[in-house]
Amino acid sequence: MQISDTCAVITGGASGLGEATARQFAASGAKVTLLDRDSARGEAVAAEIGGTFAETDVTSEDSVAAAIARAREAMGRITCAVNCAGIGTAEKTLGKEGPHSLDHYKRILDINLMGSFNVARLAAAEMAGNEPDSDGARGVIINTASIAAFDGQKGQVGYASSKGGIVGMTLPMARDLARSGIRVMTIAPGIFATPMLMGLPQEVQDSLAADVTCPQRLGDPSEYARLAQFIVECGYLNGTVIRIDGALRMQ
Repeated sequence: MQISDTCAVITGGASGLGEATARQFAASGAKVTLLDRDSARGEAVAAEIGGTFAETDVTSEDSVAAAIARAREAMGRITCAVNCAGIGTAEKTLGKEGPHSLDHYKRILDINLMGSFNVARLAAAEMAGNEPDSDGARGVIINTASIAAFDGQKGQVGYASSKGGIVGMTLPMARDLARSGIRVMTIAPGIFATPMLMGLPQEVQDSLAADVTCPQRLGDPSEYARLAQFIVECGYLNGTVIRIDGALRMQ
């Protein structure tokens, strides 16, 4: 699959890894539809890159179905879905104020795990109707986990659970969708310079960067985006997780 022939929906496309991916894909000739809750920022980014925006709540079946329909109308078809929408709020299993809030835990899983699955399944239903290429390929789904799925730290029980679920569904989803010619891959980023992280004090950012093995810096969202493009174009990548973390293993 050539990136220039790609028609992609990208969740979390208004900022961070999703925005970087949308910009990378559009600059390489792909058609792009951004899905995000931030309509002001999403519309602005879409206008800058010549894409389409659909205000979307990834936890809602109706909202995602409407966004997929809008993307199909705007781009003609959908051949790629990149799931970048997510939250990373922290809470310990048992803290000074008592046990972890069950509502908070459910919210993290709803957005990160259920949201990714919701978009993937509805995008897959759309991709299955595409004409196959010479490899029999009709599309590719790229989900975003985290190295926290493997090395979750204190206070990350909800986040690590949600990202571990994404890792766990990668292979079975790829197997489920093989008959439709749809590949499924997962990227597990380390510590990246996203808006959430860039809001921290500089000394905290420097401390985080110092833990990375090599290169000793935060990841650039453009590096995630270039990896996502490589996955789109490399048709033999399927059913696995790629860490992009500078060899960081969190304490």
